[in-house]
Amino acid sequence: MDPQQYLQQIDATNFEASALATFERQYAQIPVYRQYADIIGKAQPKSIQEIPFLPISFFKSHNIVHHEKAIKQTFLSSGTTQQQRSRHHITDLNWYHASLMLGFERVFGPVADYVFIALLPSYLENGDSSLIYMVDQLIQKSGSVLSGYFLTKPEAVEAVYQKTLSAGKKPFVFGVSYALLDLAEAGIELPEAFILETGGMKGRRQELSKVALHQILQAGFGVPQILSEYGMTELLSQAYCLRSQTFACPPWMQIRIRDAYDPFQEVPFGQKGGLNVIDLANQNSCAFIQTDDLGRLTPQGFLLEGRLEASDIRGCNQLVD
Repeated sequence: MDPQQYLQQIDATNFEASALATFERQYAQIPVYRQYADIIGKAQPKSIQEIPFLPISFFKSHNIVHHEKAIKQTFLSSGTTQQQRSRHHITDLNWYHASLMLGFERVFGPVADYVFIALLPSYLENGDSSLIYMVDQLIQKSGSVLSGYFLTKPEAVEAVYQKTLSAGKKPFVFGVSYALLDLAEAGIELPEAFILETGGMKGRRQELSKVALHQILQAGFGVPQILSEYGMTELLSQAYCLRSQTFACPPWMQIRIRDAYDPFQEVPFGQKGGLNVIDLANQNSCAFIQTDDLGRLTPQGFLLEGRLEASDIRGCNQLVD
């Protein structure tokens, strides 16, 4: 199966059929997922609503991967120990590359039009981050010697920003929240840049709401909007937020909202609940993930509204090692 061709042919008319076919393959090929589906009695879904979503915590405790394929790369989530970090085993990086490039370019246009300025110090420290791998790919595909990582020198960011504009390219800044705040407070204005915050103060600063953070960054950089992405270690695709805190998925990714107290029941459209993600780029791990995020669907996409408290999470986490 060619990843790029597969993802490009998915749309609203065939998404459900593609999801059900993916379930059949993954039920046969991923032992942990098969065992989970058997335990909760959802081994034979007839509709997308009946497909079981694997709790995201299983990526910390089990190997969620095609049992016959060799692991080529493992992405690790943020954390202090191996035991606390989610592990996403990748058997074919072409799925990641296809999803990344198709997803980015459908929203922003050709990667080669941009220079990528990365302010991601805490992710660089962690190593094995899917975000760093993503930015590495964009830097490489941009084909520009100006693209790269910038850590603690605001004047270096301002210099590459000006060189980017002089070269007729578009500056695209990826930044963890606290690094963007540091840059904005240094008086660096970037009015023509695309600025995407990747979230997280990482204990370096007081946490802020998305709205408050974006207002500070908009004023500091002199830009009309701040972009965000919804992605995670356990996914190979990203949803982008361009305005009004609303995220939009690529055609091969879908968000479904479950009842926070009954994880096997979906809530009515527009109602708040737990986020279930279908990522059909996850062909060799698990495409159906029950996250710990809260949100709601809108006609334009979905909104994030916090995290489930541990005491609120309901579901079946009983698997034999």
